[in-house]
Amino acid sequence: MLKTPYLLFLGDVPDPLSAKVAQGIRDWRPEYALGQYRLPGCQADMNLPDLDIDTAVAQGARTLVIGAANRGGIISRSWISVLKEALTAGMDIASGLHNLLRDEPELVAAAEQYGGKLIDVRIPPVSYPIGDGQPRRGKRCLVVGTDCSIGKMYTSLALDIALQKRGAKSSFRATGQTGILITGEGVPLDAVIADFMAGSIEWLTPDNDDDHWDIIEGQGSLFHPSYSGVTLALIHGGQPDALILCHEPTRTHMRGLPNYQLPSLEQLRDTALPLAQVVNPECKVVGVSVNTSGQSIDEAERYLRDLEARLGLPCVDPYRQSADRLAEAVLSC
Repeated sequence: MLKTPYLLFLGDVPDPLSAKVAQGIRDWRPEYALGQYRLPGCQADMNLPDLDIDTAVAQGARTLVIGAANRGGIISRSWISVLKEALTAGMDIASGLHNLLRDEPELVAAAEQYGGKLIDVRIPPVSYPIGDGQPRRGKRCLVVGTDCSIGKMYTSLALDIALQKRGAKSSFRATGQTGILITGEGVPLDAVIADFMAGSIEWLTPDNDDDHWDIIEGQGSLFHPSYSGVTLALIHGGQPDALILCHEPTRTHMRGLPNYQLPSLEQLRDTALPLAQVVNPECKVVGVSVNTSGQSIDEAERYLRDLEARLGLPCVDPYRQSADRLAEAVLSC
């Protein structure tokens, strides 16, 4: 487990979406988020106190968490001096990037000298099996999206909370670095060797009580040329009983790919459901989660009403409103 509280390192990210790790921690574990550290040119702000290393340590910060999620998951050379300063001051460093802390010689040397820990949460913690597609007891819900970084984790967390409020048996199953940093456990799916990805999700969601729901955090998108593989592994490894579709209506193109447009929710439904029914013929699409953060309240409410009439499914923004209707739809599955 990471030592808390955290100083969230935003680095020099070019936009708020590139700091989604920090934002997820701030929104779902605010008690851990002591402050933020931003380099010149940073275009994200978590509305936390801007702290330097010495001030953060004096206020009790124990771990510097790299809150940036840049394309490719690379530790920028411009970050190294700050990371070394944090180690020198006695802090640990935690990262979910593909570029591992333990592969940076300067950081390894500083950690050894000052006793800090380098914590790479994207290293798979166990040797996962190859998936076999065998049915498992218990219930599973997977969130699938029209794009990456669109609200699948927020939907999953909000749904888990809504189910537990109803007294239902429910567990959030993290499959990415932010979810792991929030909950302390999970599978870093995009760091798992391809042959074992589906098996890792079977391992993450084993046999359980017949009325227990595993809420599986979605990753990537079936329609994203870069990241579709992780989504299919989640679908086949998760064997979901229920699918929730996730969308962001103001986005103009796929994340990082300006020449690729987002699919419609109908396209997502008609693609994801047959793939899920390969491993679970009883799977159903039960609801739609919409990230309306780019719309006014009136625009969002109108959009959700029109979408619900079009699709015949409960359509909500589970973070701005609540996930109650999604929870009801899941429990009725």
